[in-house]
Amino acid sequence: MTSKTQAFLTLLAGQPVIPVLKIDEIEHAVPLARALAKGGLPAIEITLRTPVALEAIRRVSAEVEEAVVGAGTILNSRQFDQAAKAGSRFIVSPGITGTVIDAAASSDVPLLPGAITPGEMMTALDAGLDFLKFFPAQQAGGAAFLKALASPFQELRFCPTGGITSQNAKDYLGLPNVLCVGGSWVAPDNLVRSGDWSQIETLAREASTLK
Repeated sequence: MTSKTQAFLTLLAGQPVIPVLKIDEIEHAVPLARALAKGGLPAIEITLRTPVALEAIRRVSAEVEEAVVGAGTILNSRQFDQAAKAGSRFIVSPGITGTVIDAAASSDVPLLPGAITPGEMMTALDAGLDFLKFFPAQQAGGAAFLKALASPFQELRFCPTGGITSQNAKDYLGLPNVLCVGGSWVAPDNLVRSGDWSQIETLAREASTLK
């Protein structure tokens, strides 16, 4: 296990679920992060899928001391640098490219790159990356596919994301090569829009006990 992987796992501190968040309204960022952390999920991924995403990362980083905020949907080195400067403590990309690998190599911020094919996984290993995002998990073959990868890729560990729910999360978490899963079910859009932080805290607490 590489030092950056170990640093990433130290940030996660055994957290089984990383909330994957799409922030549409900037005023939701801080109370949402607080609710998730209070429920036992301090490490969160704010995806760069909305215009306010970087500002949301800045605010959570500055105002929610208990949160470990990361940036997701990083597609290139420019976004990597922007997210790191905004306060991201980890970076998640949906795939793996040479430019993103190079950006990560020159940064202290750990990268969780996406990989769903054996070739992409070999590219990651060549770059010294042994903790990968498996995305989109359900569409790419699900838990059965990841189970089949355990023998030929014994060094790799995964965080499956995409189509993960409270119902199928245990199918993934029970695999020897899965360390955690990413999912949005702990912060559904309707609860975020209505500001029902107590219910989100409850969902987070339930997710934090998954194994």
